Amino acid sequence: MSDRIHQGGLQVASSLYTLVNEDVLPGTGIDSAIFWQKFETILSELAPQNKALLEKRDAIQVKMDQWYQANPGPIQDMAAYKAFLTEIDYLVPEGDSFSIATDNVDVEIAAIAGPQLVVPVNNARFALNAANARWGSLFDAYYGTDAIPETDGVEKTADFNLVRGAKVVAKAQAFFDQAIPLESGSHADVLAYTLSDDATKSLVISMQNGDTTTLKTPEQLVGYEGGDTPLTLLLVNNGLHIEIVIDAESLVGKLHPAGVKDVVIESAMSAIMDCEDSVAAVDAEDKTLVYRNWLGLMKGNLEETFEKGGRQMTRKLNQDRHYTTVDGGELSLHGRSLMLVRNVGHLMTNDAVLDANGNEVPEGMMDAMITAACFMHDGGDLSNSRKGSMYIVKPKMHGPEEVAFANTLFSRVEEALGLAANTMKIGVMDEERRTTANLKECIRQVKDRIVFINTGFLDRTGDEIHTSMEAGPFLPKDSIKGEPWIAAYEDWNVDIGLETGFSGNAQIGKGMWAMPDEMAAMLEAKIGHPTVGANCAWVPSPTAATLHATHYHQVDVFAKQKELMSRQRANLDDILTVPQLGNVELSAEQIQAELDNNAQGLLGYVVRWINQGVGCSKVPDINNVGLMEDRATLRISSQHIANWLRHGILNKAQVMETLERMAIVVDEQNTSDSGYIAMTPHTADSIAFKAACDLIFDGMAQPNGYTEPRLHARRREFKQSVA
Repeated sequence: MSDRIHQGGLQVASSLYTLVNEDVLPGTGIDSAIFWQKFETILSELAPQNKALLEKRDAIQVKMDQWYQANPGPIQDMAAYKAFLTEIDYLVPEGDSFSIATDNVDVEIAAIAGPQLVVPVNNARFALNAANARWGSLFDAYYGTDAIPETDGVEKTADFNLVRGAKVVAKAQAFFDQAIPLESGSHADVLAYTLSDDATKSLVISMQNGDTTTLKTPEQLVGYEGGDTPLTLLLVNNGLHIEIVIDAESLVGKLHPAGVKDVVIESAMSAIMDCEDSVAAVDAEDKTLVYRNWLGLMKGNLEETFEKGGRQMTRKLNQDRHYTTVDGGELSLHGRSLMLVRNVGHLMTNDAVLDANGNEVPEGMMDAMITAACFMHDGGDLSNSRKGSMYIVKPKMHGPEEVAFANTLFSRVEEALGLAANTMKIGVMDEERRTTANLKECIRQVKDRIVFINTGFLDRTGDEIHTSMEAGPFLPKDSIKGEPWIAAYEDWNVDIGLETGFSGNAQIGKGMWAMPDEMAAMLEAKIGHPTVGANCAWVPSPTAATLHATHYHQVDVFAKQKELMSRQRANLDDILTVPQLGNVELSAEQIQAELDNNAQGLLGYVVRWINQGVGCSKVPDINNVGLMEDRATLRISSQHIANWLRHGILNKAQVMETLERMAIVVDEQNTSDSGYIAMTPHTADSIAFKAACDLIFDGMAQPNGYTEPRLHARRREFKQSVA
């Protein structure tokens, strides 16, 4: 890229320079020259530290490889293994007890448990949908998904299916019985919901048998909107609000004995606007779009116009919602999910800015500086944080030193931009093995700004495989999920969070439900997250958020956390036990099936990433089940194949034959996509296919098994080839 502006010793891509100078900085009180000068100072002082931390990762990995080569197979002496990990500074001593002291935290993070969305911020439409997913129609979520099976007569039809609509009403009534129970009877028998004539309103509920009842807990009614018809009733349970919209003349209202037209519930309480794993941002052009959209969300003016169903639509941020309280006052509720932004980790660099020596600058440092400058516009009519805080999710950090470095970086950015100390809150993603093992000490490094820890099977397992690559072959992926280490890891994350004072102050999160079309299965499985003490968990869509929100009405997470505080902490030895194949014998058919699954999923994701710049999408798996995939999926698949290659379970010819065969499958799965570029029949000419090969055959050499270096290089190659 030759179109650059020289600012001090920095060379800034003109697109980014224009965005920062003309859109980001005006209104912040920060002079352009001072902004770039301070950023250059931060880079010159902290970039060497960033580099040293990455070199330490590599040095530790070399020592791990050597130890496993000398001690292959399942670990025989856990005490000796932990002594070795301590010697190489992989494990650090655990200090005294402490509690986090983060202040000015919005209630969506500190005090309300609920679903969390993750969305690529470079896609304005998706970002707006996620921000607006704070409220969702439970009727629509039930009607439009397999939460209600499509049995005979109950199908989703082109016209409204009255039979299916009646099933929706019944399911909502059952939800009411659990979330807002009556003093007597069931919501299925309600004839009318009305407000009393008292100065302080109460809910008068007429039953079909002629009786009158009220709510078991009358205080759950907190407000209303409108008059007799239509009328919106506002109730609350476990901190989450429920709107009952009554309009007996509406199509749906006629189905309901009490004229209920819709049930609208608080759904995605928070949403992560992602600059990282779900985004394909490889150069200044891409990064400028990422920052522009985040800026629009902070200013409240982001819009996207698109065509849907033959009609042109414009998506904007939703306004706040307003009600009359039961005592005649006014109540406003936030109309949007509380937005966090996920910066990239410490590994990657980006050519959007070059330093005085012409080197690409660390991308995570650039993210911190520019997303924070964008945040300074928050606080208007469509504000995000009402506490004046910025929430940054920081991924891919390995151990306390790297978390401490992020803390230093955030402090320096706050100083440069004139923000109060600890304005920039941090979410530490517990998805790297060295962070898991030292989680308490990682939290200690950011105890005054931390608001979030989470778990995730895919990245965590990808790091597990790469870290112990030389130990021997790993189990198949599905078998890994059943090993003791993963359950211990999930419990450990909750245990450490509760020990360090997260309950009522910060989020303890769980990972993604990856099948957006399988909502019945999600409703069965994902209630497990609040049940084990997680006060947020990731979902793949606004509809999934609405359905998952019902779980937080069933489970009082903060009461559950109080129960869990007395249990014994999960066992670190279990966490450090590598899920190896050991004495398990796999048939040739089992091996090939695992390879087919990994190769198909890998190719299905890579081809969109490289050729279309799509960082997250619903990718059909080998059984044509749509899975939401991002780079974490890619990391585990590529590292698993690399591990089996390393230990002779597979050979290169077998892998290549499988990749060629699966490329045909993936191409066929994408025939309906007009923008899709096929890999076959000439895979040797396909940059996407070559990228997939890179990730597998160079997988052992990739830093911590990350896919970004090879993906970025091949995506740039593709963009250059079509320029």
